[in-house]
Amino acid sequence: MHEKNPQGRYDQIKRVLWLILLLNWSVAAAKIIYGLITNFGSMTADGFHSLADGASNIIGLIGITIASQPADKDHPYGHKKYETLFSLAIAGFLFFTCYNLVISGIKRLHEPVIPQIDSLSFTVMIITMAVNIFVMRYEYKQGKRFNSDILISDSLHTRTDIFTSFSVIIALIVSKIGFNIIDPIVTMLIALFIAYAAFSIVRESSGVLCDTAVILDEQKIETLVSSIKGVKSCHKIRSRGRPDDIHVDLHIQVNSHMHVDEAHRISHEISGAIKNRIPGVTDVVVHIEPKGK
Repeated sequence: MHEKNPQGRYDQIKRVLWLILLLNWSVAAAKIIYGLITNFGSMTADGFHSLADGASNIIGLIGITIASQPADKDHPYGHKKYETLFSLAIAGFLFFTCYNLVISGIKRLHEPVIPQIDSLSFTVMIITMAVNIFVMRYEYKQGKRFNSDILISDSLHTRTDIFTSFSVIIALIVSKIGFNIIDPIVTMLIALFIAYAAFSIVRESSGVLCDTAVILDEQKIETLVSSIKGVKSCHKIRSRGRPDDIHVDLHIQVNSHMHVDEAHRISHEISGAIKNRIPGVTDVVVHIEPKGK
């Protein structure tokens, strides 16, 4: 469905991002405002983490807008990799947030601040964590549905919010008992969660941008192609691209006396068979080689 209507796919992704942006910034506002009021550093840090989620949504919207442009003379393969490229921008924003939180945590270790903790502090964190769980599950599900690097990367970003929010709740409990040193320590632990999410995004996105093989089971393609009448053998199978935009090239051997029209027909049959049997394949290049009888 998405291959036949790529613009509709991008419109759906944009709608998801706008909804997530609204939820993320609502959560961020609640955490930051109340964290500043109570001088609770880890809650404020978690709020800035949520604020970073919103910023990454904006980055995602820009990336999707560019990626949705059709192929042109300068980009004959289309603009889809811009979606992957902008997911790296999200990772960069996460690393920057991580650095700032570590600096903040170290500063508060040397200059302790006694936070004001009450029942409303717990209420804010529990409600915002529930929102984060909904956002993460919904965004990841939609990312898989639309094969979107932006949505999947952003959901991994949001998933760290769940861990960090839980960490803040633990910090609230421990600080309430009187161990205020836990607040800056949790702030730095939050930074580690964020760094791990950023690293995961970089690892996935770099695979696409560096043309890592997408189809690992080459035997499946070889078996499919070899079953087509006229093909004597199939080899040198390669694949690259994104899960929703896979490019495949391969070599086949045919009878050396085969007419060019028949060889051309076989190449089209191979292309159609691979596109129909393997989801996400959008382009197939068949190199034809002669083989004696």
